[in-house]
Amino acid sequence: MGLSKSASQRFLKIPKNVDHLEVSFGDRDVKLTNLNKLFWPELGITKRDLLQYYADVSTVLLPHVRDRAMVMKRYPNGATGEFFFMKRAPSPRPEWIEICRLQHGSKLVDFPMVQDLASLLWVINLGCIDLNQWYGRCDDPERPDYLHFDLDPVAGSSFDHIRDIALILRDALATLKMPSFAKTTGSRGIHVYVPIKRGPLQKEVWMFARELARVLQDAHPKLITTTYNVARRPKGSVLVDYNQNASGRTLASVYSVRPTPRATVSMPVTWKEIERGIEIEDFRIDNLGRRIRKLGDLWAPVASVRKRFPLESYLK
Repeated sequence: MGLSKSASQRFLKIPKNVDHLEVSFGDRDVKLTNLNKLFWPELGITKRDLLQYYADVSTVLLPHVRDRAMVMKRYPNGATGEFFFMKRAPSPRPEWIEICRLQHGSKLVDFPMVQDLASLLWVINLGCIDLNQWYGRCDDPERPDYLHFDLDPVAGSSFDHIRDIALILRDALATLKMPSFAKTTGSRGIHVYVPIKRGPLQKEVWMFARELARVLQDAHPKLITTTYNVARRPKGSVLVDYNQNASGRTLASVYSVRPTPRATVSMPVTWKEIERGIEIEDFRIDNLGRRIRKLGDLWAPVASVRKRFPLESYLK
């Protein structure tokens, strides 16, 4: 049974007594389907719960994904089911879904963009659990406005090691007068981002990240690795992955739910929290409302146009 419901951009409550729903945002109608489907069967978390989470965090999430191409990673049968990647926006689709047309390999691809709550819910309703956007904005995709490092554990290491390496990276960036912001990946590690002024090409940003990661590896050879050959990584070390800065790569966005057994979320954290000790499982789809209401968007500077670091000064 379908139901039409008018909703504001900020306050949307998805009723529990329907399995299908059409929500209207002005002249934009979004069909929400299979709301009772279990996306995390062991936790009792449904597709409705996932959609409600994204509606609840949309005001802090949207500035971080707006105007960027979105690569869709679809889980039609929930977090425990098979997934597939979909780059081209499906057709038919609502005429108000904005498109970012990019050269991807040998083809021009029409990627969808998540610009508002309506388009966010449309993407999540397709079975996307996390959001994976390009680094550059659609108007100039090869000139990103942040660089980042993906810290991943190697066999024998733990999240304690990840936190320690995140602090080493923070201090190295501070030496360069570069602001840095951390978030849990929601999976196994930590992402560290630096908001930069648009200007350098993606390849230049990648080269800077590679150089800094290798300097840290040389300074801490038993703790840090940049080696992509898994067998050659020192046991118990942490991979400082700079290669995700390469053109066309994506990472799960801030506030993304991850398809993990605990339905964890990629959550902004303060450096003091990392110093005190946090765990990936501290941030889940079911416990973040109060934190976000209290702290707001800890990553607002990453999306702001103000006070971005002039990376090009290090590239001359």
